[in-house]
Amino acid sequence: MTLISSNLTRQPRQADNDDVGSLDRIAAGDRQSLSSLYLKYHHRLSRFLRRVTYCEDAIEEAINDTFLVVWQKAREFRGEAQVSTWIMGIAYRTALKSLRRTGQALWEKTAPAGDMPLACPFDDHEVLDWVAKGLILLPFDQRVTLEMTYWMGYSQEEIAEIMECPVSTIKSRMFRARLTLRNTLPKLGGFLETRH
Repeated sequence: MTLISSNLTRQPRQADNDDVGSLDRIAAGDRQSLSSLYLKYHHRLSRFLRRVTYCEDAIEEAINDTFLVVWQKAREFRGEAQVSTWIMGIAYRTALKSLRRTGQALWEKTAPAGDMPLACPFDDHEVLDWVAKGLILLPFDQRVTLEMTYWMGYSQEEIAEIMECPVSTIKSRMFRARLTLRNTLPKLGGFLETRH
């Protein structure tokens, strides 16, 4: 079952060259470059972190902590990944640490169903609600993996980098998540006949 095509709105890879230049300037102590990078990524990080938690305070704290790490570690960036993937990885790990430290749930089963990007190709709100309910039932790692793939457009290699795990783990999570959704979504949508 294909949920959404993966050709979603992502910034072009050429933009990464500008980000590498920003990291070089940040490594040299340029606070204005840090501020510019923060403004460039704030909305993207906010959308991304809503896949981890729906707590706005935790999201803002994770974004601020992410850019503190960017400030401290900019000179350690070696270009082995895209800058955006590197920053998303920092944000993901920062959010998980923060949520574990405070004892908050990674995500709430009662999270709002309408928090999908405006670029989402679903026109039918019932279908959107149906898929969101199915996603909420998935284990956290499977859910985030699917959302990073279909809603954010990351490749399996990029997700492995962000989540710091092998690509084979990402493939396994995708397989199990799709299988679960294939079995769960028809029941949620009322498509299976009840047997007497």
